[in-house]
Amino acid sequence: MQMGKHILYLLLGSNLGEKKKQMDEVMDLIPEMIGPVTKQSSFYETEPWGFSSEEFFLNRALQILTYLSPEEVIQKIDQIEKTFGRERSGSCYSSRTMDIDILFYDDLVLDHDTLKIPHPRMQDRRFVLVPLDEIAHELIHPVFRKTIGELLRDCTDTGDVRKFK
Repeated sequence: MQMGKHILYLLLGSNLGEKKKQMDEVMDLIPEMIGPVTKQSSFYETEPWGFSSEEFFLNRALQILTYLSPEEVIQKIDQIEKTFGRERSGSCYSSRTMDIDILFYDDLVLDHDTLKIPHPRMQDRRFVLVPLDEIAHELIHPVFRKTIGELLRDCTDTGDVRKFK
């Protein structure tokens, strides 16, 4: 992988604790640990996906410039999540204080056991596509060769996603 700046897209999510405050604190950590945030979506309230909880999520998509490799980015994400008490417990979905997912890293396609880029299920999730569409409507998914706007239009997920007031 070549050195230099890379365009990284992340999705932040939280449905436990003081969600907005935690998101603001993460927004302070990301520039110093990963790189400057160049675009950020509005906050969205979204219903839990893949499990039941009365607590809705707060989600936000970010575009970041980084010099880090994907492996270094995931290490930094793990550090940030642990700062907020995140414990990864296998593959089941659950409530969490902070969840940060890599959506895209340039147009890289990576399929490792521990890291998959682009995010393998983003096209099925409105809570990812709606905030991402706000900041990257014309971005082309390197696997599906569709824009984010097209993926959102074609998404069959009916989960509630609304701008946070």
